[in-house]
Amino acid sequence: MHRALQQLRHREERELTNGMKFTYLRPERSTNPSLLVEGARSVIVGMRSYAYDDPIVVNDGTVRARIARYAWEDHYGILKTSLTAVAAQLRRDGHRATVFADDNSIVDREIAWLAGLGWYGRNANLLVPGKGSMFVIGCVVTTADLPFAEEVPDGCGTCSRCIPACPTNAIVESGVIDANRCLSWLLQKPGIFNAEYREALGDRIYGCDECQVVCPPTKKFGTQPAPETVQSHVNVLALLSLSDTELDAACDRWYVHDRDMTWVRRNLLIVLGNVGQPSHSDTVETLRRYLSHERPELRAHAVWAAARLGLSHLLHTDDPHPMVVTELQNLPPLRGTL
Repeated sequence: MHRALQQLRHREERELTNGMKFTYLRPERSTNPSLLVEGARSVIVGMRSYAYDDPIVVNDGTVRARIARYAWEDHYGILKTSLTAVAAQLRRDGHRATVFADDNSIVDREIAWLAGLGWYGRNANLLVPGKGSMFVIGCVVTTADLPFAEEVPDGCGTCSRCIPACPTNAIVESGVIDANRCLSWLLQKPGIFNAEYREALGDRIYGCDECQVVCPPTKKFGTQPAPETVQSHVNVLALLSLSDTELDAACDRWYVHDRDMTWVRRNLLIVLGNVGQPSHSDTVETLRRYLSHERPELRAHAVWAAARLGLSHLLHTDDPHPMVVTELQNLPPLRGTL
């Protein structure tokens, strides 16, 4: 894990983390399993595929936003259940064993790489031979003394399809992502969404799959039909009409900074500006409401969305808050499809 620690520090030195914490918060701990479980000797790694085909979506006029595949259902919850069974057996055998999955305690891709489950692709994801990168990863850190695995050699060869597929050119070099540009992180980061990347966000509301869906191993071997129970899209206007409590429940599987629904609403407003229809009365009324919202962050993004939709007559040009003033002084052009 020494290599992972060096990489984390190197990315911070290059200012590529953009305030991201997660495993960067305590890198000495997240790259050292022995600090997680006293006397740890081995790590067992488990993975669960989320490589589903695109769903069939009927165009009924609903303003929809896309969810990244890993959040279509509770993949981490299912994986944790399986790993918990493994840990329970290890404890029955007299060993210490603790499950870690989606909790920032360990650099899971590095552990999976060391476990010989795949290689690092140019998009910084772990690529499983013959399957691709669409997997959630978890592990069991244990005091049991188990055999070591062998690393998988690089399998990308000359392929670099993921690099131009990124909507914001966030893959700055092979295996290195700039979080200042990555839509998945920008959707989670609190504050004003960088105006430079709002149009590129398109209809995404949580995560981004672009660098994975073009990857040949995933396209050729890794996908499967999605169960009817998955949630691949959300209704933008419906979510924007919910109370904070209702909205929190509607996106309970998503990471939201401090569970503050302001940031979900901000993202929904950007999507509305990108794909909404100004002729729809619900769109107009929603923007009217948010242009008068108590949170200046939401008023600011409502300004952007309204201008994109050609609804500038709705704007409150006398709003004194600096965030809103900045948006009013830098209105985007009318969306090209209108």
